[in-house]
Amino acid sequence: MIYIKLLAAFLKIGLFSFGGAYGAIPLIRDVVLENQWMDAEMFSNLIALSESTPGPIMVNMATYVGSKQGGFLGALAATTGVVLPSFLILLAVTILFHNFLKHKKVKAVLKGVKPCLMGVILATGIYMAVSICIPSGVSSHLAETQGIGSGFLAIDPAAYILLSVLGLVTVLYQAVRKKDFPPAALLSLAAVLGCIFYS
Repeated sequence: MIYIKLLAAFLKIGLFSFGGAYGAIPLIRDVVLENQWMDAEMFSNLIALSESTPGPIMVNMATYVGSKQGGFLGALAATTGVVLPSFLILLAVTILFHNFLKHKKVKAVLKGVKPCLMGVILATGIYMAVSICIPSGVSSHLAETQGIGSGFLAIDPAAYILLSVLGLVTVLYQAVRKKDFPPAALLSLAAVLGCIFYS
């Protein structure tokens, strides 16, 4: 039954995802692609859509995938699955372990997990950049022909320029202003550039 499958899949994601929403994206991607709930290109669009809409990105993604597969009940099952582990863990920590996060060994564990999370998030960013810049089907074509040069010719120039401009703006803003580029402004800029390059 699809509702139980959605609940179990997103329960596992909610239980084993560390580092916030971006750390959970690889887990969601693996589950979604493995069950063929959507393809890689649609998943990339889902990330952008979930980031643009209000609310936590992980919850937005779970709700959309669940809704697409099982309507309202599917959305409810997926959202419940992804939220429930965090809710229960925080509830237990609040009630039973008031000073749990202040414990020296717990701090050491969290400090050790951080580099791994950075690697997972970086790998997700690279995967998204490649999937955006190289059209669907090119990777399989390259695997068959082993023609590396054709891969570079197949890169979408508009996507390459868009990523370069956004990356440059973000880095320059941080260098000049000494603070992060506002997410709302970055999304607005990306939307405007997307209209210019793809209209």
